[in-house]
Amino acid sequence: MKLVPDLLDGMKKRYRVLHHLFLTQPIGRRGLAMQLQTTERILRAEVDFLKDQGLLAVETVGMHVTEEGKKLLHDLADIIREIDGLAEKERLLAERLGLAEVRLVAGDADADPLVKKALGHTAAELLRGMLRPGDSIAVTGGTTIAAIAESMQKAPLGVEVLPARGGLGENMEFQANTIASRLAAKLGGTYRMLHAPDLLSDEAHHSLVNDPQVLDTLERIRSARIVVHGIGQAIPMAKRRRIPESRIGHLAEQGAIAEAFGYYFDRDGQIVHAMNTVGLKLADLSRIEQVVAVAGGATKAEAISAVASGCPVHVLVTDEAVADAILGNRQRETETRQSETEISGENKEETVHGN
Repeated sequence: MKLVPDLLDGMKKRYRVLHHLFLTQPIGRRGLAMQLQTTERILRAEVDFLKDQGLLAVETVGMHVTEEGKKLLHDLADIIREIDGLAEKERLLAERLGLAEVRLVAGDADADPLVKKALGHTAAELLRGMLRPGDSIAVTGGTTIAAIAESMQKAPLGVEVLPARGGLGENMEFQANTIASRLAAKLGGTYRMLHAPDLLSDEAHHSLVNDPQVLDTLERIRSARIVVHGIGQAIPMAKRRRIPESRIGHLAEQGAIAEAFGYYFDRDGQIVHAMNTVGLKLADLSRIEQVVAVAGGATKAEAISAVASGCPVHVLVTDEAVADAILGNRQRETETRQSETEISGENKEETVHGN
């Protein structure tokens, strides 16, 4: 590539235009130019080229990627990840967190809403590759997991999709029950609902989990082959779940920084609080064949690292900002230890000479 660097740059530029269009379609040329932070004049040449190659189509409602364009995006994805250095970061992050696989998307979900959409698309493709006809999948709620259902390509797999836990008490669109139903529709399958609030008294919890219908659903959830879940920051999640302020203060005092499945973890991955919820428990995950975590945004880096330490996770789908933050922290920790070792050695040497 050193002989033809412009060829590589051109390929990356056109891939970026096509990929961005795929995430935002249908969209007009002006809107796409603004999102790519370029001018319509510069973008016009790229759009015309991609159109002539049959990779995008222009209609009244805007431009969209053709089936041939989608196939090209899929075929080039691994190559672009290698070129951009994402593949190497995936390997390093998987090693750092002790995971079987990490899949990264470029960017930072905190800074760009499209990155969350890219996370959903990447996770949907990954999940689609894992699925077998008749599979059973459990999903949690949240905006990122909802993006997976939105991005999933239709396939007649006849799977059963289940909510991994009761509702969040938030927007219905992002609750596990809703996401399960939408995903089942995309995958030509069935779904079940689990109607249970997050905050339950011991008496209410005991009553619910002993209800025959709830008990049957719980058994099916625990027997799922694949679980897909999000990862939250402890205090924001506690507030979303309307946990009493006194309990939130206690979580902060205990050093809670992450939440998953109703469990709150400190930075070492130790559980500092567990909610009395109905759904999958941490102990159930050890029997699940594939546990897939999906979360992004640099501000979630510590939370993702904590959950990976304290919760069985096989595959992580996240963004480059998270990888840079976690790997950067690791590098700083290594440099600090080296510096402390050097200082310690110098002090010993001074002591020896002093004696």
